[in-house]
Amino acid sequence: MKTKNFTISIVLFAFIIILVNLLSYLYFFRLDPTENERYTLSSATKDILKDLTEPITVKAYFSEDLPPQLIKTRNDFREMLVEYGKISGQMVVYDFISPNEDEELEMEAMQNGIQPVMINVREKDQMKQQRAYMGAVLSLGERKEVVPVVEPGLAMEYTLTTAIKKLAVVDKPSVGLLQGHGEPSLNQLSQARQELSILYDVENVTITDSTSIPPHVRSLAIIRPTDSIPPGVFSQLDDFLSRGGRLLVALNRVDGDLQRGYGSAVTTGLESWLREKGIHVNENFIVDQNCVQATMQQQIGNAIQISSIAIPYIPRINQFSDHPVTEGLEEVILPFASTIDFMGDSSATFTPVMFSSELSGTQPAPQYFNFQRRWSRGDFPLENQVLGAVVEGPLSGETHTSMVVIADGDFAVNENGQQVNPDNVSLLVNSIDWLSDDTGLIELRTKAVSSRPIKQMEDSTRTLLKWLNFLLPIVLVLIYGGLRYQYRKNQRVMRMEANYA
Repeated sequence: MKTKNFTISIVLFAFIIILVNLLSYLYFFRLDPTENERYTLSSATKDILKDLTEPITVKAYFSEDLPPQLIKTRNDFREMLVEYGKISGQMVVYDFISPNEDEELEMEAMQNGIQPVMINVREKDQMKQQRAYMGAVLSLGERKEVVPVVEPGLAMEYTLTTAIKKLAVVDKPSVGLLQGHGEPSLNQLSQARQELSILYDVENVTITDSTSIPPHVRSLAIIRPTDSIPPGVFSQLDDFLSRGGRLLVALNRVDGDLQRGYGSAVTTGLESWLREKGIHVNENFIVDQNCVQATMQQQIGNAIQISSIAIPYIPRINQFSDHPVTEGLEEVILPFASTIDFMGDSSATFTPVMFSSELSGTQPAPQYFNFQRRWSRGDFPLENQVLGAVVEGPLSGETHTSMVVIADGDFAVNENGQQVNPDNVSLLVNSIDWLSDDTGLIELRTKAVSSRPIKQMEDSTRTLLKWLNFLLPIVLVLIYGGLRYQYRKNQRVMRMEANYA
């Protein structure tokens, strides 16, 4: 009888294991206690995968003999592909290849755009370098996207999903970039252009007496014009808005030169056109206690002293409203920005989306920059000044449309090929996504934490965290010791009782 019961238990246990495996295959879920849900696919990724109508093949080129931290990256990538396959209804298929095992496979990887990277490997207490492959090629029919190096963490999901999105989208909507008045070219917006090219065809738009904004352009970006704009251009912009076109306007109302230590007003006519619609971009410099630090050289006698000083004219913006344009942003840097006021009527809705800190102020243009100045709390009497806003309504004619206005034109420009802050790029691309009614990748683009510098916390918060990290482990050990001591004491008392068995 005992043998029969044991056999039944074994069969039931095996049946339960098989059933759990089948259910886990059909209903995949994962517990993810991390703050930014780094192990949970975003809803944007899931929507993109569920919309796939043709299978996408992923060839993952990963070397076998990787160090432990890179083996984890390979395993995470494999698990992500498994999850992608399940969510897409097996529309994402994959194959892992180790190029180091065969010269032909290595040649295939390099021909597909996967170049080896040099990694440091410890072997017999010595460090040596070896070639490794950590890339992937995604293909759909004749089209393909290359991921030269798979980055670990949150970047992995964004890279993979955007590559799939590029392959899946055939007819991309067009986004225009106004040119002809000193605006930056597409090459000067290289980071933003790379992000925008996932969903859009970005094209230059030049308006003359004989040319207008093409009818297929859904959204138009006006970024940092420096020359006067002819009245005919504004007439065309009004026509564009009247037929439902959307605008992103990022303008400099003031401009500063740190080398010369001087800032002046900028007048292009764009500010007057905005004022007619009730949007006042003021001719002032925002100053903020929460700002960037710059390295300056000072001549002291015969020596040159290098010191780091605060530049309140280049604020770090951490205050955002809950809006798709600013979703997920943590810190945007706005060099020489101005404040925005709305004086329009109730037919238009004005929604501020970016604000200065609680310690900020304004200074009129022109302005000489005194880098030796000792800034005090009294220099920042204002708070939460508007630096970016969304305006919706009948901005021209009777058609309801939308406009994003940012009171700084340099925030996303790659000056002299320099990289800009990632959240600055996300702000521009999020704006275009929202204006174009395609916010699918906003959540994914801003999912990663870009900046949480502890130096920008309040002194009280920083001190609290420091002592909490120091004291909490000690307190937990003392509590555990106290509970254990009390438990053993109670046991001793019980054993001393007369009726204790």
